Formats: sequence, structure tokens, C-alpha cells
Amino acid sequence: MKSYTSVSVTEAVLKQMDGTEDERLKTIVQSAIRHLHAFARDVNLTPAEWLKAIEFFTRVGKTCTATRQEFILLSDVVGLSTLVNTLHDATATEDATATSLLGPFFREDAPPLPLGAQISNNDKSEEILLWGAVLSASGDAIPNAKLMVWQTSSSGVYDLQEGNGNAIDYRGTFHTDAAGEYHLRTVRPLGYFIPMDGPVGDLVRAQRREGCRPAHIHFLISAPGFRELVTALYFPDRYLETDVVFGASPELVVKEEARDPEAPVKNLPSVHFDFTLARAGSVDIAGGRVGADPTKLS
Repeated sequence: MKSYTSVSVTEAVLKQMDGTEDERLKTIVQSAIRHLHAFARDVNLTPAEWLKAIEFFTRVGKTCTATRQEFILLSDVVGLSTLVNTLHDATATEDATATSLLGPFFREDAPPLPLGAQISNNDKSEEILLWGAVLSASGDAIPNAKLMVWQTSSSGVYDLQEGNGNAIDYRGTFHTDAAGEYHLRTVRPLGYFIPMDGPVGDLVRAQRREGCRPAHIHFLISAPGFRELVTALYFPDRYLETDVVFGASPELVVKEEARDPEAPVKNLPSVHFDFTLARAGSVDIAGGRVGADPTKLS
């Protein structure tokens, strides 16, 4: 029998894990143990604080449902999601449109819609047009590229947050035409508070943070032979600099035109944005989505 010290216990745990056959699992878990133990030593973690953390993570788990992913939200607000996203971006073989976060409100079942359709079923206030093209890094059009689009309502709420979360609204799945072009109608999104009624909200308030996201519209774009693009278009907003999930970037802030003569639909305010996809590589096999449909994780 050994008597463990605050240092020797770390080495004992790591040694017990030496037999792990999956080398990637071994690398990840052993590194996590080293950092976790070092953190506890660094802050001189007390038993009461340890238990408080256990209670917090238990609450996070209990808050997760088929329409709400509190663990993804937690990852977002501590910047881990953006960190993982930037690490994945660094593996791309070509320059492409800047990425953003998938977020905790993505869902796979966005309805298929024809080009030009409105993605809002009920809310037609402040209608705007989004249009442009999906291109390769060399500037060639990508026909039949798939665009999944989702956003909040004009009051700053996702469909998953309304009622029992079963109704689908403010979402659509489109495909580019033969020229690689797309256009769709929607309503102007609104900046909003992340869900503040759970443990993540409690943490954000304790840190004296606003808990707000700037107005944006999500895009998940894919095409055979190309790297899947998870991104979002951001509208000028007071929360761009203080985005609570660190998802906004200057390359993705768009300019709205009151009347653009080149827009495919006239007499509507419009946003023109061309997306660029990088060619797929071997590292894309496992996917690069930092987020998931909450119904697939509950």
C-alpha cells in the first residue's frame, strides 16, 4: 500500500491508465488528468468547492433535454467551443469562409424549401432577402450545394424555446441552382439573451457578464468533395464585441442594402454574401461540427 501525496496521486492515476489500448483515448484522458490535478493544486481546491462543482455539473446534466443542450451552452460560454473550432479550422487545406459555432439550437430536420422561399411560417415582420453564391476556393460555382439555415424570430427566440419545442419555424434547407446561387427570404433577427434560467445562466450572472449574443443567422453548408462549413452572418449590433459565446468575427458581419438593383428579388432590404468552401481532406472524415442537434444527444 502507498500513501499518496498531492503530487504522487497524479502519477499513480496515470500509471493505472498505461494499459489503455486506444492511443488517442490514452493521450486525451492522461492529459486531462494532468491538467485537472494541476488545476486543483493551483487553486488549492477545498472539499466544499469540489462538491459545489459536482453539484453544478449535475445540474447542467439534469437541464439537458431533447430541445435544450446545456452542456454545449456551457462549452460555448467558457470559450471551449470556439477554441475547438479554431483548432479544427487550422486543419483546412484551403482558405474558405470564416466559421462560427453551430450552437445549442441546431436541428437536423429543417424543412426542404425552394429557392426564394420564406423560412418563417408566421412572423413576416421586417422581411429581408439573403442572396449570393456558394463557391470553391478557386472561385468556381458549386451547384446543388446544400444550405441549412436557422435563426431566432424577430423577438429573439428560437423555435426550440417556444412551447414544447416541437414546432419548426425560422429554419429551412435549400440547394444552390446550376450557377451555384441561392436566395431566400427571412425576418431580421434580433440579438438575444442565452437561456439564463439554468446553471449556465447562474454562472454567467455570477461573472457579471451580460449573457447576450448579437443578431445573426446560422448556415450549415455542404457539397460532395468539400469540407462542411458551419458559419453565421452577423448584423451590426452592440453585442458584437461582447458576444457571450465568442462566436462573432469581423469577416462575418454583413451590410444590409435597402434596395440592391442586382438582388434577385426587388423591393426588399437585402444582404449579399458569397460563401467559399474548402476541398475536403482526410481530417474531415469524423466531421467538424462543434455542436449537435439536441434530440440526438438526450
